Amino acid sequence: MERKEIESAVEAILFASGEPVQEKRICMALDLARPAVERALHDLRDLYAYERRGIRLVQMEDSWQLCSAPEHAGAIRRAFEIRKPAKLSQPALEVLTIIAYYQPATRAYVDQIRGVDSSYTVGLLLNRKLIEECGRLQVPGRPRLYRTTKAFLRAFHLTNLDELPELTGLGGEEQMRLDGSGGAETGGEDDGIPGGSEEES
Repeated sequence: MERKEIESAVEAILFASGEPVQEKRICMALDLARPAVERALHDLRDLYAYERRGIRLVQMEDSWQLCSAPEHAGAIRRAFEIRKPAKLSQPALEVLTIIAYYQPATRAYVDQIRGVDSSYTVGLLLNRKLIEECGRLQVPGRPRLYRTTKAFLRAFHLTNLDELPELTGLGGEEQMRLDGSGGAETGGEDDGIPGGSEEES
């Protein structure tokens, strides 16, 4: 296959999926070696950004997904009458920060660091698909383990967890934030975080 033909086929697969697609799946579908597929993916990503297209190609670990350009979020919401996504509350950001940096983590571990019960907030983050269960700790009671998801990476504009900003501190009275360049936001109007209640009971 010629280079442009590969790009066209990769674009078609990503568009038809609507969900993140692993690189190896694209390689298998096109019967191509990984370097050729990676080159096509990077070329498409750069093309969309350079030409300021209405779509972007986003990498999340070993998967790629087509999504709308963030600068058009307002127009998209107006076109489809989508309500503005709710911001994450401070408790939700605290729990998400702990899980992001110490995953896989149990709720008991999160509670220990925060000093309060986090069951409601963990449920909220599960509903928003920012975290997911990933097994159980092999101790009495076998508590559930939680980790962040690809939706978390997309919402906070991260390619992988290595791009998380340096952690400034946890626990006590210090306010916990995901901070720094290219990192997390506290839930602006373009953050892509699903809506829902954000207050702890």
